Amino acid sequence: MTLDDALPHLPRLRRHARLLAGDAARADDLLQDTLERAARKAALWRPPADGDPSTALRAWLLTLMHHLYLNQRRDEHAHLMEPYTGEQDPLHEPVRQWQARIDLERALALLPDAAREVLLLVCVEELSYEATAQVLGVPVGTVMSRLSRARERLRLLMEGSGTGSPGLRVVKP
Repeated sequence: MTLDDALPHLPRLRRHARLLAGDAARADDLLQDTLERAARKAALWRPPADGDPSTALRAWLLTLMHHLYLNQRRDEHAHLMEPYTGEQDPLHEPVRQWQARIDLERALALLPDAAREVLLLVCVEELSYEATAQVLGVPVGTVMSRLSRARERLRLLMEGSGTGSPGLRVVKP
């Protein structure tokens, strides 16, 4: 594995880091730390005998990012993630769409870390349950139950009926 092999995965890795970390600066740091660790541990990565090597590399990079994120969270002794406040210019998209995006980002920030990670890996990164279980180092059943609870909690938060959800609302077009 070389860093050139990782280049096609950078946009997805950055998006995942952004959703995990909650802001651009922390996400960039997480992505950089992930790439540095991947470069140091490149000799440990082996392409699969069967299957798509690109998908396996992405899963390996996401696993590295996941472990780094957990280490950073543990080191910070922070239990609550600050919601993303937004850097996009709202003039470039309709106001309702922009507000819905901010509400979703706030709701994601209110989810427990374990629930948010499973939701992002399955729904955003489109990893299978098996690949998600491998990235997180948990059984597939745990992925399925966390995902179910995360989806339900996110739905409640977006409806405004979840606890700890002041200010979240559904914006209808």
